[in-house]
Amino acid sequence: MEKKQSLSGVFMNGVITENPTFRLVLGTCPTIAVTTNAVNGIGMGLAATFVLVGSNLVISLLRNFIPDKVRIPAFVVVICTFVTMVQMLLQAYVPVLYESLGLFIPLIVVNCIILARAEAFASKNAPLASVMDGLGMGLGFTAAITIIGCIRELFGSGSLFGLNIMGAGYQPMLILVLAPGGFIVFGMVLGIANIIMKRADAKKAAKEGAQA
Repeated sequence: MEKKQSLSGVFMNGVITENPTFRLVLGTCPTIAVTTNAVNGIGMGLAATFVLVGSNLVISLLRNFIPDKVRIPAFVVVICTFVTMVQMLLQAYVPVLYESLGLFIPLIVVNCIILARAEAFASKNAPLASVMDGLGMGLGFTAAITIIGCIRELFGSGSLFGLNIMGAGYQPMLILVLAPGGFIVFGMVLGIANIIMKRADAKKAAKEGAQA
């Protein structure tokens, strides 16, 4: 069993401490592929969050009934169910976003963030804690890829959420909306995030040392 945490601690662990994109560097494929604009980032992030919360809940509820030998196939079946639900909902109610995200919606099934949380957390913890873990990880992932999407859209297209921000005279850096630009922005934001987190960790350690 993992060390007991408060529900707020479990939630913040996914959002900040073990952010799946900036700290664990998971889900890199959709991070690079779909973040050509901010809307895609939010859409993919919220879709993954729905799947994370739903699959974590079901897997936690069934954790004592799933044999160890078939746990991974069982987890994949549960995840596939929620991905199919997301795909059908987007296709029915947000067709523009569905077309924009394309193949990367069904590929949520093999997103390593989701399977990792099912194996590392949901299969070992109570339902409510598992829901908070899925919500924290999902929103942390959403925030990360939305930030990257905002940067790429702003400097690569001169707009933000489809609104022209830079003005008619702006010369967009088109490389930022292409795959190489995705790697560049991801690397820069990842570096900045890690510098901030290391400084925060050092301050926390110094504070705890002073109190000891």
